[in-house]
Amino acid sequence: MAIPGNMLSLVTESVDPNTSGWLSKLNCTISKGTGGRNGDGTLRLSSTASGEMQARTASSYSVTVGQEYQAFADASGATVPERIGIRWMTAANAEISITWSLSTATASATWHRIAVSGTAPATAASAQVVVSATPAAGSVINHFENVYLGVPMRTQGNLLSADAEGIEHATLKWVAETNCSIARQAPLVSWPVDYYLAGGQVLALTVTANGSAAAKITEKPAATAGTEYVGYCYLNPPTSGSTTWVELRFYTAADVLLTATRANLAAPGTGYYQQRVSAVAPATTAYATLAVGITSGTAAQVMRIDGAVIATAPVIREGSIVPYADASFEADVAGWTVTSGVATLARSTPWGTYSIDAAYALTVSSATATASTIRSARFPAGAAAGKSFRLQLYTNVTAGGWTVQRHIRWYDAANNSLGLTSSTSAAAPTPNWWVLTHSGTAPALATQAAVELSLTATSTSSALRIDAVQIWEALPLIEVDADDATAVVTLTLRELTVGYLLSVWRVTSDGARTLVRGASGLIQYEVIAADQLVVEDAEAPLGVPVTYYVEVAADVSAAPETRTSDPVELDPGDTQYAWLKDPGRPDRNLRVMMAEPPSWSRPVEQAEYRVRRRRNPVILSDVRAGLEGTLDLFTETDEEREALHRLLDSGSVLLWQAAPGHGVDDMYVAVGAAAEGRQGMATDTWRTWQLPVKQVDMPATVGVASSAGRTWQDVLTENATWSEVLAKYATWEDVFLDRKIGA
Repeated sequence: MAIPGNMLSLVTESVDPNTSGWLSKLNCTISKGTGGRNGDGTLRLSSTASGEMQARTASSYSVTVGQEYQAFADASGATVPERIGIRWMTAANAEISITWSLSTATASATWHRIAVSGTAPATAASAQVVVSATPAAGSVINHFENVYLGVPMRTQGNLLSADAEGIEHATLKWVAETNCSIARQAPLVSWPVDYYLAGGQVLALTVTANGSAAAKITEKPAATAGTEYVGYCYLNPPTSGSTTWVELRFYTAADVLLTATRANLAAPGTGYYQQRVSAVAPATTAYATLAVGITSGTAAQVMRIDGAVIATAPVIREGSIVPYADASFEADVAGWTVTSGVATLARSTPWGTYSIDAAYALTVSSATATASTIRSARFPAGAAAGKSFRLQLYTNVTAGGWTVQRHIRWYDAANNSLGLTSSTSAAAPTPNWWVLTHSGTAPALATQAAVELSLTATSTSSALRIDAVQIWEALPLIEVDADDATAVVTLTLRELTVGYLLSVWRVTSDGARTLVRGASGLIQYEVIAADQLVVEDAEAPLGVPVTYYVEVAADVSAAPETRTSDPVELDPGDTQYAWLKDPGRPDRNLRVMMAEPPSWSRPVEQAEYRVRRRRNPVILSDVRAGLEGTLDLFTETDEEREALHRLLDSGSVLLWQAAPGHGVDDMYVAVGAAAEGRQGMATDTWRTWQLPVKQVDMPATVGVASSAGRTWQDVLTENATWSEVLAKYATWEDVFLDRKIGA
């Protein structure tokens, strides 16, 4: 599997099918080992004698002075621990220095992560990855694979920098706050082969004296009052009984602490557990930060931290009005209460035992076989009156039995109850997790909603888990919208099942189906990653009504759920104009004026044989090729001329679309040598273009270039000044797609 953003080739990264991407640098021989996870191959180092052995990448990779780079790999060595380094090279390929990671704390044959990051020094022109181990004898073997070199990995949407999220570079973004010291360590940690956001080095918080201890991040990312944020990181408690925690804090512009919301980790052991906490930023909030700590620690105890994130809180269902704290129960029971009956509420324990989202669920317990009612806090629903809303939650009966009736309780702006919309009462299904839903229409004056559940335990000592609670406005499951200015149809799909397979077709009036393009190519059996998907179809025909047909299935053999959209049509506008589109880069699509209608030829490969004394030759012919011809175009302005150059630069297959009535269908074409001519005086901005084209098949594997989830906040977090942005990216398109120079 290719690691996203890797500067190394796939052969160098995975050591498959050979070791051609690597060279022995010191005291070792290299060969291809087996038993890897990113493909079977591994880089096998065997020491020649005692002392340090090193291997490096065969190639050097261009770097930018002052830019931070990260290297990581997975390592396995039963005898001695390993380390990884970035070797900085001059333009003359001479070594400047090596930025080394710490050596792993212990040796292990189990695959574990080693990682380092560093800033390219002055005079650095390129870099190599170096892996190292120091055996006490010859013939000691260490394995490496899954190797990365590139800009530091970070969580998209994280308000914190890569150096605050990970500890591969230094501890400069962290400070000891109370009764502790902090340092970097490289413990043995085995992360999944395709999890790249946690590395080989972690922050170690060492308790100074018996008592509570805390450390915090020194960065102060901006936060907005009224917005819900989530903070999380991996916590490694010193013992399973230790009370370790993560805390999300909000401050004023004058650095006055407003609120601190803490979530304790209910650790099932002494591994690494991602603990989350969420809160709404109060009035006058200017920035946020994250703190970690241990309550009632013992002197010299060590807790470890990695992967720190502050981000806007996730929404479990697109459009849900239930805050994350009340929907996922990661810190506590949030705003939920028992309004009648003997039931009790608590966060499930320990971490990871019961959950649909993240690591915890709400636990409802009843000691007696009686009825109880529980209710959430009130949530703003906007001008809800007359609109249909849907309630959804997951339940898991873990002891006894229950009957459940689901309600949405409505309130006006003055917090007066307006009554309930309710489902029927039914036995809670069992075993395992089940989805329960209810739909209702908000009454007049409704501006707020709460979830209310009528629960009856059918036996003593019953327990029910609840998680992933959502209320959202029930909008159409499939919706289409035509944008004539860009010649794009936007298809919106809602309430999809995450993990199922999706296929999307465009259907014309004659019933012909064509698969629609997505980020990974044509959308057929694509795994659904979110409950809502927006597809921008830039290849929809002009002036022709089309519908969209969708199938959603659990797997390729299952009977699918189907959806069909309303008809939609793109207005072609002035028939003298046509569109040239790049299927993989629709932001480059361009509407151009045709200078004259094209004339077409259809060449054919033929062999001619003349038989003696026979009048007519024998012709052997291949199938006739598609259309070939020249598109004669005008560009009217310098902006159009530059845009056409950008469109042609990639050399990609293009889609040519003309208005109906011209006797030619939409056509995918390969463009040859483009000729640009002037119309008249040198100052005239008009240009005449001749584009020789050949008809080709629709590209099936080309995906729409995108950077899903990337925002301006990511650009702001990663770059302190606009000068840094200009130095890292060649174009604004590269900023959008996060394609850094040299990456």
